[in-house]
Amino acid sequence: MAISLKLNGETREVEAEPGTPLLWVLRDELQLTGTKFGCGVASCGACTVHLDGQPVRSCQTYIDDVEGAEVTTIEAMADTKIGAAVQQAWVELDVVQCGYCQSGQIMSAVGLLAENPKPSTSEIDDYMHGNACRCAAYQRIRAGIQRASEILEA
Repeated sequence: MAISLKLNGETREVEAEPGTPLLWVLRDELQLTGTKFGCGVASCGACTVHLDGQPVRSCQTYIDDVEGAEVTTIEAMADTKIGAAVQQAWVELDVVQCGYCQSGQIMSAVGLLAENPKPSTSEIDDYMHGNACRCAAYQRIRAGIQRASEILEA
């Protein structure tokens, strides 16, 4: 089945069976491997992408549900004001440890800052709650979000 979607600002046509997770279309069909497979049940956040500007878990978002939608992946984050600020903060503060979860962490952080440009510590923790980090870099991730907020405010 042919599906048309706007992916990272470009209209794309993909062939996929109904019910195929968006994650597999991104990784296997479109070779966008920045979005990671973590758990497959939308519990860890490693596969987070933006669907019409909102963070979603691509492992549980099906290709037939994104017809005509706008999908943004980590590959396009540096091209956005908030994404660039988050990535700058991540580098400045050396947030990443193993890095596996970081694309999902960044995608969620961008979603948070788009909704709330100056979140409190508890608001960050609440919003980011569904993103797991096996290295337990949560304090560094929180600091990165706070720093990104400062960069955006400047």
